[in-house]
This record gives sequence, structure tokens and C-alpha cells, in this order.
Amino acid sequence: MIERLGFGRKDTSSHNSGPIPSFSAVPARQLSVCNGTREIALGNYIGVGPGTFHDGQYVICDGKYVFTVKVCPELAPNLLSAGGASRDWAQWPVGALVQVQSFDIFQSGQGEQVYLADLQLEIDFFNPNRTSNEEYEQKQLADQFLQNYKSRIFAPGQILVMERKNINFRLIVKDTSVVDLDGRKEPIQNRRGVVLPQTQIGFSKSPNSRMKLKGASRARGNLFQPNFEFKNMGIGGLDKEFMTILRRAFVTRMASPRDIERLGISHVKGMLLYGPPGTGKTLIARQIGKMLNAVEPKIVNGPEMLSKFVGASEENIRKLFKDAEDEYRAKGDDSNLHIIIFDELDAVFKQRGSRGDGTGVGDNVVNQLLSKMDGVNQLNNILVIGMTNRKDLIDSALMRPGRFEIQLEIPLPDQDGRKQIFVIHTQKMRDEHLVAPDVNLDELAAMTKNYSGAEIAGVVRAASQTGLTRKTDSEKGGNVVYDDKKQLVITRADFLNALEDVKPAYGVSEETLQRCIYYGIIPFSPQVDHILTEGRKLVESVRDSRDSLMSALFHGPAGAGKTALAAEVALKSKFPFVKLISAENMTGMTEQQKVAHIQQIFADSYRSETSVIVVDDIETIVEWSDVGPRFSNMLVSTLKTLIRARPPTDKPLLVLGTSSRFDVLGRLDMTSLFIKHVFVNSVASVEELDPVMHAVGFLEPESRAMVAREIRSRTGSSVLGIGIKAVLGLITLTKATSNPANDFVEEVVDHLNSRSGKIVL
Repeated sequence: MIERLGFGRKDTSSHNSGPIPSFSAVPARQLSVCNGTREIALGNYIGVGPGTFHDGQYVICDGKYVFTVKVCPELAPNLLSAGGASRDWAQWPVGALVQVQSFDIFQSGQGEQVYLADLQLEIDFFNPNRTSNEEYEQKQLADQFLQNYKSRIFAPGQILVMERKNINFRLIVKDTSVVDLDGRKEPIQNRRGVVLPQTQIGFSKSPNSRMKLKGASRARGNLFQPNFEFKNMGIGGLDKEFMTILRRAFVTRMASPRDIERLGISHVKGMLLYGPPGTGKTLIARQIGKMLNAVEPKIVNGPEMLSKFVGASEENIRKLFKDAEDEYRAKGDDSNLHIIIFDELDAVFKQRGSRGDGTGVGDNVVNQLLSKMDGVNQLNNILVIGMTNRKDLIDSALMRPGRFEIQLEIPLPDQDGRKQIFVIHTQKMRDEHLVAPDVNLDELAAMTKNYSGAEIAGVVRAASQTGLTRKTDSEKGGNVVYDDKKQLVITRADFLNALEDVKPAYGVSEETLQRCIYYGIIPFSPQVDHILTEGRKLVESVRDSRDSLMSALFHGPAGAGKTALAAEVALKSKFPFVKLISAENMTGMTEQQKVAHIQQIFADSYRSETSVIVVDDIETIVEWSDVGPRFSNMLVSTLKTLIRARPPTDKPLLVLGTSSRFDVLGRLDMTSLFIKHVFVNSVASVEELDPVMHAVGFLEPESRAMVAREIRSRTGSSVLGIGIKAVLGLITLTKATSNPANDFVEEVVDHLNSRSGKIVL
């Protein structure tokens, strides 16, 4: 930087012949302060009488304040004239006695580092009653300053006056940076120094100033620490997302206003963070507010904006922006950044016209926020950060550039991110040596696929609670006491137990799917093994293939075990996201609610590394009825769209559908949605009954053989065609009777009779 400013080039001459004037030393004198003339005040000189000091000579007053001398023939030899600004800086009342002596900056202890590389000035109108509405260009002010004060010495805190177009300005030196002409040493901050043509002059307005200043050539400084790590802020696994936030939202605010003006761009005013619950959206917003050199952020929950009084909801929005508006009106682009954080944004700022309350309050609140973020009177000193789990519900006008311009998904953490989160949440216990050596954070990170940051924190808490439980004892009488003498150690087993206690919301619906295979998978025929083999092929194709979508339809007679086989394939896949969509889970929902439920499950699957969705009993989900026929066109369209839609390329999805009415799906044009069709047959013959009875422990081998013979004898055939679900139900029905074998035969025969309409004796 020094070389770019013109420093760093060897000056072969002595400093006395350089930019600093040289004078012979003059004995120290004691002079009395008097008011300075206009020339003295605007030139920021001190005036002395003839025969005391030389014109243009540097002097130091009271051993602290350095000025340049202006010889005034009309002054008596014992007087020193100074303007009001100079007297304010030196705190001299009129008549004060001042010790004045020659000053050589090279003998002041700074060595050769006496030249100002950078000089930052605070500026305001000198007289509050004499101001101007003119917009002052900083470059023009800097050029005039260099013209007026070349080779002058200035120090931090110095007060001076500068005139421009008959308006006087009060300047205060805020920061300085001094170097040597060779540029061989690092700059020294906040020392007095000499102004050179290469000196960079910067201006900033005084607090509450009405002056209009534009085109700052100096950057505002880093809003963030240059080498901070996001994990130090208590958030892990989101370094990439944070760097995106830094690049999109804050780089322009770190740049100089002049560069922004030259580019013709504006600052980003809104940022929307969306994603699954517990991934750190709210925490990111809070930590951004803490890391920025800005006004303390205002954090509000969306529903808090609403009020029962007419117009009060809109007023609450206006109040959030009032401080920013007042400061921007006073300071313009020099005002501080005001951050407003909205949590649960979707609760209030829904799409206009979508509410059915008839009041229009929600629409008015949206309109108010739209006008404040990017309306007629623009604010460049605001950053609105919104968080939501349902981006799709938010009004579309808020999503355009100029409002919530940055829309960043905060995803579920990957394995590296999960390890970072475990490191953060176990840091304290590891520092205290409370974690057993067998705890491997890499292993835990690998075992917690689809866990959010909040859920990982819950795992750590659950493991800690298990460790604390070991320090409790039960006394006589049932009292439980805490034994502080026992050693506290959190072990690997504690974490494994915690994983059983804390399940991810975007994980496997294991309990629901296990109910579908209550008796397990019974391989009563070679076809069952074949179907499971085909299922494994489907899983591997999704896991290893670049194709992000695979689907299969399990179809066959009712009760043939289609749901159980699909659930078995889904669970055995070991994919981190496995969900079941069934009519049972949507009982009591309206048509719109069912659509939203299905859409949400598919949307959630796109956030997982790999996913399986089982769509069970499709014809029942779409409310098919043969009378009519009737069905829900909305549900049919939803399933068609979602099953056919290709997920993100890095989020492969396997969709398994089941149906007992293949003909119905054909009429609805839904069979073509599935790449593979798998036929699931019922228990086709008497011979296939034996493996079923054996698997559930029903009857001894001799009795099972007798059952087979009796059924053949009664029906005259080995053909059955009874669903596995019905067979298991009949076994349960007769298992506890006094003669289970005969009763089971009777039930099977009755079942066949009822289906065929014939009577078999």
C-alpha cells in the first residue's frame, strides 16, 4: 500500500532539502495568546510578531501542540495570535502564557517515520446556523485540503478550520498513519506527521451532522475479524454458507462508498435463511449481529408483529425501522448498519390473498414491510434477516432482488459438519476430561446421518444425563440421592444409548414401518426371495448410480404382503431418510391438508443424502371409489407430479408404491410413473401354507401335514390364492382354540367359500 501511495522510493537527499522546510533554531519564548485574524484562523497558523520566529517555521507550544508560524507585522513581539479552533485544541484562553520553541520533527523520537500516509478527518459545518444543502464530494475536499496544507504537521485530536465556497468547516483529526519515504518500515498509527501530495485524505461526518457527504475513498474497515472460524461462534458445519453470506451481503458494506458509487450498485437489504428446523438459522442470524460493527440487532418473532388493534400491526413494522430512518436522515451513507431479525417469517408474511380471515391485516403487514425494505424512500443502512422453515408460504414480492435478495438454504449438516457440531457441544466436557477414551467423534458423526445441529446437541445432553444417572443411588424408602463422590465419565455406550433416545426428524420412520412387517418376512415361496432380490437391486441402483430417481410399483391381490415387502426393502436400504405415506396417516385431513402432507414429505427427502419414500395403497390415498367412478383429482395430480419429479442430482430418491388395483392405476394413467413393476402373489397353493405355519410356530409337523391333506380333500384342489395377511389372521384366530388344526381347516375352507360363493362340504 505504501508504494502505491508514492512512498517506498529511496530519497537520496537529506530530509532538510526534502518536503519539510528547514530553519535555524530560535530561542524559546513565552508569548501571550490573543485572537487571530481571519487569515490566521482559516490557515490554521499561529501568528507571531517580527523578529521572533521565521515565517513557515514549525514550533511546538507547551511541549505538545505543533503549529506552523505566520509572521504578522502588526503583532507585538510578546503576542501569539490563534484562531478559535486552534485555541480549542490547545485549550488556551485569551491572555494565556504559552511556551513556544522551534520544532524539528526528525528530533522528536519518531526517526524517519514522519510523513503522513493516511489522514482521517471528521468534518462538520463550523457554524450550525450557516450550513448548506450542497452534496460535498470527498475527493474535491481532499484536493483542497492538500492544496491548503501541504507540508503542514498534523496530530491526532487536532482541531482546524477549512473554508470552501464561503462555508467554514470544522475538522478534527481522528486517525493518522506515518511512514518514512523509503517505505521500509511498517506504518505507525496515530502519530503526528507531515502532509505530502501522496497523503490519502479521508472524511467522515460528525455524529448528528446535517452535512451531505459523498464518495468516500476510504473503505469502512472490516466488519468481521479477518481470520475468524465459524465454529468459534458456536455453530458448526456451515463455513461454506457463511462465506456465501459474507460475499453477498457484506462485501459492499466493507468497500468504500466511492467504489460503490462508481459501480452504480446498492447494498443488499434482505437475506432469507430457510431450511429444516434445528439447523442453526436463528443462531446464525444472532451471531451475525454480534460479529458486525453495527447497532445492536432487533430480534423479533413474526407473530409478535400482529395486534388486535386496527393499524397497530403496521405500526409495529414501522417502529422496527424508525431508528434506522432517523439516523439515515441525519447521517446518510455514514450511518451505522441496523439489523432487523425476523424469526418464523412465514407466520406473518404469507402470500397476499391467501388468507381467509377477511380482515386484510396480514396483507397490510406484508405491504408495510415491502415499502420499508424497498419503497420510495430507500434506506441503505438496514439489513433484514428472515428465517423460515416454509419458504413456499412467503409472499413472492418479498423474494425479489432489492428485498430478500439473498435466499440461502441452511441444510442438514454433512459428516464433517456433524463432527464440528459434536466438537463444539463436547468441548467443555473434553476440557474437563469427562469423556471416556472410547468415545470417537468421527464414529458418532458417521452414525448421525440426517441429524440437525439441535438434535446432535440433544444427543450430547442425553448422553450426559445417562452419565449423571450413574452417580445417583436409591436409598431405603425410595429416595434418590446424588453421590458426588462417584466419578463422572461419559462413555461410548452413553452416546449409543442417546442415539436410541434422540431420533432425527428427517430420519427413518422405523416404528411405523416395523408395524407393516409385524410377523417379519416369511419366504413361503421362491417369489418372495426374488422380490427381495429385486428390491436390493433397486436400492443399489439408487446408491451407486448417477440417476437421482428410481421407482417401483408393488402390485397384486389385496393382503398379498405388498406393504410388508416394500417396508422391508426400505428398512434394509439403511438410507438416512425413510418415510411412509399412507391413507392411515392422513385420516381426518382435508384434501388440501393431504396434498400439503405429501408435498412436505417429498420436500424433506430432497434435503437428505439418500431417501426412500413408500407410497402405500395408492388407490385409497387418491380416494378411489368404483361407484361413479370417483377420486380426488388434486391428489392424483399431486402424486403424479411428485413421483415423476426428479430430485436434486446429489439427493437420490427411491419411490416404492403399492396397489391392489393395478387396473385402477392404469385408468388413472399412474402405472407409467413407475420404472419397474413387481407383482406380489398371494399364498398360491396348499404347499405354501406349511412355511407360513412353521414361521409363526403354529402346529407340529404332523398336524400341519394333516391340515394340508384335509384342505385338499375338502376343496378338491391344491390351489388356494389366499393373501398372506388373511392366512396370518386365520392362524391368530384359531391358535388358542381347543382344536386349532381342525378349526384352521374350517376357517380356510370358509374363506374360500365366501370368496367363490360356492359351498364346500
